[in-house]
Parts: sequence; structure tokens; C-alpha cells
Amino acid sequence: MAIDLILRREWNARPPRGDYTNLDRTRGVKVHYTGGRVEPALVTDHDRCVALVRSIQNHHMDGNGWMDIGYSYAVCPHQKVFEGRGPHHLPAANGAGLNAGHYAVLGLVGNAGLVQPPDAMLHGIVDAIEHLRAKGNAGREVKGHRDGYATDCPGEPLYAWVRRGAPRPGGTPNPPAAPPFPGRLLKYPPVMTGQDVRTWQEQMKTRAFEIEVDGAYGPASRDVCRRFQRNQGIEDDGVVGPLTWRLAWEAPLP
Repeated sequence: MAIDLILRREWNARPPRGDYTNLDRTRGVKVHYTGGRVEPALVTDHDRCVALVRSIQNHHMDGNGWMDIGYSYAVCPHQKVFEGRGPHHLPAANGAGLNAGHYAVLGLVGNAGLVQPPDAMLHGIVDAIEHLRAKGNAGREVKGHRDGYATDCPGEPLYAWVRRGAPRPGGTPNPPAAPPFPGRLLKYPPVMTGQDVRTWQEQMKTRAFEIEVDGAYGPASRDVCRRFQRNQGIEDDGVVGPLTWRLAWEAPLP
């Protein structure tokens, strides 16, 4: 996997004030925007990108009193990924009580000026997400900052892209949406039976798991569920809840 990574020393980042809190794994990544005006000249002047990332770090450290820039990575319109706190380090940008669940990736667009993320920026955000999965044990979730926190972040254009599954521009079509969640958790014990169980088993079989499609959720189905959950980087509790159900259809095939 290629990533055009700009290390902290290369953008002249200030050193953090202290040690990072370690993260073993996360459920995924949350996408952010600056929340202010971003000059459209960034698209043609990369030096402005470097200056903006420095100014964001200064604001976070001097204005917010944080130990460092709050993001794991920041991405500019040239598909370059600026190293922030990096993998296995707790971010600060998601909100109190929410940072341990997801890494934080910033796209350098705002609510005025440069609002629409260029394709190269979207590619760079995907690069950062894939890098965090490979190096930081990030799970499959890709969400916006507003998912769980009262904010407009990451702005309507970027959030619409996140809601579409954060695809690469010009990439393969997104997988079909999952059917509606049946409304009950599929778990064992006791053995649960029904059409919803059969529907889920059929999808697991489509994903190449060895599973009997018998409409009965017992220990074998639970074991398949756990293996699938581990593959997706989410809690492997063996229970088919809303997230596990959705990922059964929408997660990329291996």
C-alpha cells in the first residue's frame, strides 16, 4: 500500500508536551474538516498546506491547551498525508470520551473557501485510513466527527462521501447496502431460529465462510460470527447486532 507520508520533522512539527496515551486498537476512523475558512489557493500551492497544518497544531496546543495536534493524520489536496499523532496514539479531536473509539483524520477543507474535497484529497484520506488499519489496528468503521458529537464537522460534502462508504474516486462501485436490521440481536445460547438467521447465514456463506444455512443460530453460527468480527476489527462477542449485520453486506470482500 503506497502512502505519500509527510513525517513530523518534514513539516517542522512542534514536539508534544509529554507522552501519548497508547491505543492497542480502535473501531475505525473518524473524518474531520477544519471548521473554518480554507483558502482555495491550497489546491495550487502546497506550501500553504504545510503552513495550515502548522497553524492547526499551534491552535490545538496554545489555544486548546492540548499536548499536540489533535489528529492522527491530516490530508491536503495533493494526496499528501501529514503525520499527526500517528497510529497507536490517542487522538484528541473526536471529543471527550470518544477518542479511544476511533482515530481522527483531517481533510484540509473548511466551511468556506475550499469546501469541496478534491479527488486527490479523498484518495489521501483513504490512504490514511488504510495505513491506520495496517499499522494501527484500526477497525472497519469510517464515520464523520458528527457521528456521536454535536458538530457540523466534517461538513456536508465530506460527510456525504463518508456516508457513501468513503470510496476512492473512480473506484469500484460500493457494495450493496445491507437489508434492514431485523430488530433483534442474533446470539447463542439459546438457539435462535428464524428467517433473519437464515438471511445472515446465507450472506456469511457468500463471504466464503463454512456455515450451514439452516435458520438456526447456534454455536457454529456464533463461531463464524466471531471470526468475521475479528476480521473486521470489531468486538468479537459472537452477537449479530446492527454493526455486524451491516458489515456482513457492506464490508469489502477479502
